[in-house]
Amino acid sequence: MYDNPWRRTATALALCLAVALPALARERIDLSAGWRFHRSDPAGATARLMYDVRPEVQASADGKVADARPDEAVRTQAGTQDRVLKPWVLPSANPFIKDPAQRHRRPEGHLGSDVDFVRPGFDDSGWQAVTLPHDWAIAGPFLQTGPYGGMGRLQTWGPVWYRRTLDIPEADRGRSLFLDVDGAMSHATVWLNGKLVGGWPYGYNSFRLDVTPWAQPGGANQLVIRLDNPPESARWYPGAGLYRKVWLTKTAPLHVAHWGTRITTPQVAAGQATVEVEVRVDNDGAAPARVDVQTEIFALDADGKPMGDAVATSLQPALAVPAGGQGVAALAMRIAKPRLWGPRPQQQPHRYVAVTRLSSKAGVIDRYETPFGIRTLRFDANTGLHVNGQPVKLQGVNLHHDLGALGAAFNVRAAERQLQIMQAMGANAVRMSHNPPAREFLELCDRMGLLVVDEIFDSWERKKTPLDFHLIFPDWHDADLRAMLRRDRNHPSIIMWSIGNEVGEQYTDQAGAAIARRLHAIAREEDPTRPTTTAMNFAKSDMPLPAEVDVISLNYQGEGIRQDPEFIGTDRIRTPPQYPNFHARFPDKLILSSETASAFSSRGVYLFPVTPASSSITRDGRGGDSQALQVSGYELYAVDFGASADKVFAALDAHPYVAGEFVWTGFDYLGEPTPYYAARSSYSGIVDLAGFPKDRFYLYQSRWRPDLPMAHLLPHWTWPDRVGQVTPVHAFTSGDEAELFLNGRSLGKRKKATGQYRLRWDEVVYEPGELTLQAYKDGMPWATATVATAGAATALALQADRSRIMADGSDLSFVTLRVTDSTGRTVPRADTRIRFSIDGPGDIVATDNGDATSFEPFPSPHRRAFSGQALAIVRGRVGTAGTLVVRAQADGLAPAEITLHTKREGR
Repeated sequence: MYDNPWRRTATALALCLAVALPALARERIDLSAGWRFHRSDPAGATARLMYDVRPEVQASADGKVADARPDEAVRTQAGTQDRVLKPWVLPSANPFIKDPAQRHRRPEGHLGSDVDFVRPGFDDSGWQAVTLPHDWAIAGPFLQTGPYGGMGRLQTWGPVWYRRTLDIPEADRGRSLFLDVDGAMSHATVWLNGKLVGGWPYGYNSFRLDVTPWAQPGGANQLVIRLDNPPESARWYPGAGLYRKVWLTKTAPLHVAHWGTRITTPQVAAGQATVEVEVRVDNDGAAPARVDVQTEIFALDADGKPMGDAVATSLQPALAVPAGGQGVAALAMRIAKPRLWGPRPQQQPHRYVAVTRLSSKAGVIDRYETPFGIRTLRFDANTGLHVNGQPVKLQGVNLHHDLGALGAAFNVRAAERQLQIMQAMGANAVRMSHNPPAREFLELCDRMGLLVVDEIFDSWERKKTPLDFHLIFPDWHDADLRAMLRRDRNHPSIIMWSIGNEVGEQYTDQAGAAIARRLHAIAREEDPTRPTTTAMNFAKSDMPLPAEVDVISLNYQGEGIRQDPEFIGTDRIRTPPQYPNFHARFPDKLILSSETASAFSSRGVYLFPVTPASSSITRDGRGGDSQALQVSGYELYAVDFGASADKVFAALDAHPYVAGEFVWTGFDYLGEPTPYYAARSSYSGIVDLAGFPKDRFYLYQSRWRPDLPMAHLLPHWTWPDRVGQVTPVHAFTSGDEAELFLNGRSLGKRKKATGQYRLRWDEVVYEPGELTLQAYKDGMPWATATVATAGAATALALQADRSRIMADGSDLSFVTLRVTDSTGRTVPRADTRIRFSIDGPGDIVATDNGDATSFEPFPSPHRRAFSGQALAIVRGRVGTAGTLVVRAQADGLAPAEITLHTKREGR
């Protein structure tokens, strides 16, 4: 809470109204529908609507080596352009600034109110009608030339506008009204009824703006949001637009503050757990008040619904809350035989909800729900992470925030599908790279039992791209970090806070350590229950930076960086294996590998010859093809500073005190297409951009799910141009040995040796037919796998991940297409052009094939198959239940169709 003179005037009588009218309790209205969207500013407006003066970009850094040293910032002076938006936007950070003397004073007036698009009477009927979440850039077209590969070859930059009417009835007079923006990319500025409300520059954070002073109850109010995402502002595809949800929250003037609860469980045992609830209460009125604060705790079922009666309750009566200020209630409860939250599959993700009510003599004036979990975390330098007393090895992946063909526009079902695929592989943890995720993503992790490392910044004051977050870090790091911590701290899935990723301050000795110390102190102040970390790809154990955080997170340094002889004498980062050095220097700190591997592959593409090594860099003739822009799927090739999964496994096994790993990356993502910046998307995913597993998926599954009987063979066995040539065969299995058969002939039995994670038959000579693998474990048959030569393509086949979806305009079905031969086998090298269509109350919102070189726009219903597969993403229309028929056609092939059903809520 902070003093706002406009709001104070508007709410002078609000407290009296709240006491008299308890019906003014909290409402939260989804503002997803009814928006109008437009790209570009009106003529002459851009110079008057800059957030701040930006440095001039002299040259693009596209294709820059991913671990290149960040540069010192270029500082600019406003000069004659002193009427920038920044002074009006900075006060939006005030609720997160503790020292009143450091809070920002808003200038007089309303900059931008004279711009046509801001005026309430402006006619926007010719603008595009859109529904949130909305990523305007994902539709393309792709930029096929120029230095844009790093950001996904999609234009995300330039000013855009959103307008929407808000109906604020007369009954809302005297209420507190807030605009809650879950995510806006980026440099958001908000006007209501032509008045400048505020904004938020960082595109990944959620933020709240108090619109009460500018609202006009009793009719229509015009909401206007301008975004101005800079070019060269990211190393990957950042998305664009209002890509998460926007809400209008209405409360009584006396209410639970924004993200106003903090729940901790200081004592947890099998028989009883202590739950402490801190509740911050804001008083927007002009008079002091007293309010009763009560919290009840309910157990939640698997769907997140309360079960039975309250299991605990606590009351703090007559909490004093000063006018225009804040009061804090501290409640403590005990829960008998608590149901603990823990990661799957070892434990179960049980959850609770704390229901907080503020009451006066007139009744309940606010109700606020806080889901949470009860669990203990212990970070041991020698035995790793312990959850609820059980050791849990981190089997994690890094995930960027885009959802492939859907872009950055957050969709619960698309994110759930990603997490389900990761759990099927055996992953139990996710590191956010390199920004706070959508709120719903964390809710999924809570429900599904996945551990999370929540990360805030990819850069501090030093820059990685010319116009990235470093430009606003000095002004906004405090507010941005506190905003993330307050929003996310009650999620049981989160186990630690990452305050930075590979920041340039690794190179600045004590100066960089001082920034880390400041960020660490903020994190501990907001949440003393979780440790801090920062991911380091350069800083060594004898440098000051690692000493400032609680957990040592190493990117690639554990197994060593660029230790191949060919890198001797180069100016790139060269690091011998660092686990022992850090363990010796910090014997009391847990060590984890926050990024491992960064291995490359293209699904279904196999290049020859195959390296005999367990890990190789990627070059032409060494797993890479710079003409086709593809990398071999033998899963032995990596970025120069990375390694294959096999090499990483060996390093982890040799250092058992390491708590585990987060693989770079779980899914391919848009942008950063190392090693081929002429492509659109990355090659590092275990799963491709369409959600189809690469062969590497089964290598991780064989390690992370040792009790699952599984076996997998590669490559495919359709090679008419390789008859009589050596074509190596590799097998991934959770067994310990296996025998390979070609057309019924045994090619020998192989047993895994120490430090060996795949079985190799590198001398196999190709002949058409069938490869069969029989895997064994402890001498007993364990699992089998077969690949066979496919015939000519004759037909198409469709399969949906879900045949029934909600008719809510959000739920999705992911439909996989396969090009098949006459026996139904996938034709593994088919690149047939597919035409998708749909009948019924639904739409094909996007298609994809997982090919990093495909420049067909994602909304196109036409898509070439890649390695025999393609994907169509289907969505039902709002409120219209019915039958959908999805069809696929291709010249010369038998078509395919599949029937889906949409249903309305409760039917």
